[in-house]
Amino acid sequence: MRAVIQRVARAAVRVGARTTGEIGSGLLVLLGVHVEDSADDACYIAEKIAHLRIFTDEAGLMNRSVLDIGGAVLLVSQFTLYGDARKGRRPSFITAAAGPLARELYERVGREIAANGPRVEFGEFGAEMKVELVNDGPVTILLDSTRAF
Repeated sequence: MRAVIQRVARAAVRVGARTTGEIGSGLLVLLGVHVEDSADDACYIAEKIAHLRIFTDEAGLMNRSVLDIGGAVLLVSQFTLYGDARKGRRPSFITAAAGPLARELYERVGREIAANGPRVEFGEFGAEMKVELVNDGPVTILLDSTRAF
């Protein structure tokens, strides 16, 4: 499982004219599910997201989590995080999980993050979405449940 985590002042997801999720200060998380991922991967990623200390404290150090600041998480499914463009010019997505598994684990990550405390808003799984954000910092962190990076 892969996650691109961005610290944001605000973020929103729209499908057509409808807003599916919107937050103020917190984290925008783009989440990709691998074909071999399991509930353990979902729990690992969710715990890391909820407790990742990337918000500044009074000394200006990244020492606070989204929980500590009372922020929220906007979770967006993004299979293209498993796009492999090493060969040719068109990425291959064969390692990205298909619909049922990807949806199940995406929703599981959201539930697990919420169980840790932060409010969680969602994009719409499988939809063409417009994601708007105001990056704060900017701060962007990459996570991989296999600890590839």
